[in-house]
Formats: sequence, structure tokens, C-alpha cells
Amino acid sequence: MILVFDVGNTELTIGLYNGSELRGHWRVMTGVSRTADEFGVLLRSLLAASDFAPDCVDGAAIGSVVPRVTQPLSDACERYFAVGKAVVVDASSGLPISLDVDEPLTVGADRIINTLAASRLYQRDAIVVDMGTATTYDCITSDGVFLGGVIAPGIMTSAETLTRRTSKLPATELVVPVHVIGRRTEECIRAGVLFGSAEAIDGIVRRIKTSWPRPSEPSVIATGGFAERMAPLCASFDRVEPYLTLAGLQLAYGILTGSSVQV
Repeated sequence: MILVFDVGNTELTIGLYNGSELRGHWRVMTGVSRTADEFGVLLRSLLAASDFAPDCVDGAAIGSVVPRVTQPLSDACERYFAVGKAVVVDASSGLPISLDVDEPLTVGADRIINTLAASRLYQRDAIVVDMGTATTYDCITSDGVFLGGVIAPGIMTSAETLTRRTSKLPATELVVPVHVIGRRTEECIRAGVLFGSAEAIDGIVRRIKTSWPRPSEPSVIATGGFAERMAPLCASFDRVEPYLTLAGLQLAYGILTGSSVQV
């Protein structure tokens, strides 16, 4: 089995794959600096808590937008598991995709991996809406070309900015309110952030579709930590795949190591 790591600015999402089957997944915060040994102990503990033996892991793939995490995480995989060298996926990895943008080397690993996953798994043009620290809109063709996209503030980022920069608005858990018109301050914040984000997502997707350079209408795939929470609020989503990036990492590992699994 292989461990895959989607390293975001807020969370590190971990998946354990047996072939193309996701057997386990975990999320930990990336705001805490960790050494390779701390990562190693953490990973072995997560596996053990889910009844997986550490020696079941024989490979690892990392997609990271946080450079300070990449090396200690890679070192931990090599030191605490029998993986040899961890595969780090970035714009120079030689994957069978094209980055049709002005500065391809600046494209984030998550967007590269989403391009591979969407084109291989669905084989049609797609807009991947990835909801993390930022909400990104990845424009991808059926044959694996990344056309560019949109980067907007993430849902939690918007909420934290609102409460941090206003003296009387409290931080609140982002659960979907029953009514748009809030009767308490916390309900007003939830309605503004979540319903406002849903309208923004649907609006940006509509504008992207209007500018789509190919005749076929793209499918809209929601992924990331907020995908399932936002799905009932957004009219534009065709599919909700919370772990699309993990699936892309599993595919990338197979391609780059010559051990591809049929999808």
C-alpha cells in the first residue's frame, strides 16, 4: 500500500491506498512545525489507531504547496517506512499533462495533481473547484491540459479575516444556518460567509463556462475540505469528490514509478 500526502497551507490530508482503493484517510494541521521524527511518530500512530501495521506501507507520494513541510515529511517516510525515496510531485515531475499557462513552473502541486486526476478519471473537460485555504478553480481539458483558472480567498480564510478585523464580531463554527436572515450575530456571520461563498462559487463557475475555449461544456467537480458542506448550497456542482487530490497522487505515484493501476 502507498501513503499519499496533500500538503495544504492549513491542513495536511493523508490517504492510504491499496491499488486504486482508498483504505484510510486522515487530516492534521500544517500550522505546527514538525521534524521528520515527529512526522514519523505521528504517521505510525495514525496507522496503528486505524489497525494498519506500519510495514504495510511500501510507497509514498507527496504533493505540497508548503516547502517547509515537504522535506521533513519526505524524510519521515523514508526513515519510518520501507518506501525507499518518497515521490514528490511538482511541475517538473514529467506527468502526462500539459500546463498551458505563462509560467508553468509556478503552478501549485495541488492544481497539477487535480489536472491529472480529473482528466484520467472522468475523461472530459472539467472545472475543479478545490476549497481549502484558498478556493481555486482549475480549468482542465479531457486530454490533460491545464488551461489556467481562478484563485479566490478560501471560505475559512474569509471568515477568519472578517472576525479578526472587526472588534465585535466573534469567531464562530461554520455550520450551515437554517435561515438566511440571522437573528443572532453568529447566525449572521454563518449566513454571510457560507451563502456568500456559494453565490461566489456559482458566479465564477458561470463566468468560466462563458469563457470556455472548447465546444463541450465542462463538468464541475467539487473537492477539498469544504466540498461536502458546500455541495447543498451550490447549484453548479456536477460531482463532489472530497479526495480528488489524493486520487491524483495515487495515479501520479503509479505513473512515475511504473506501477500504474487501471482506473
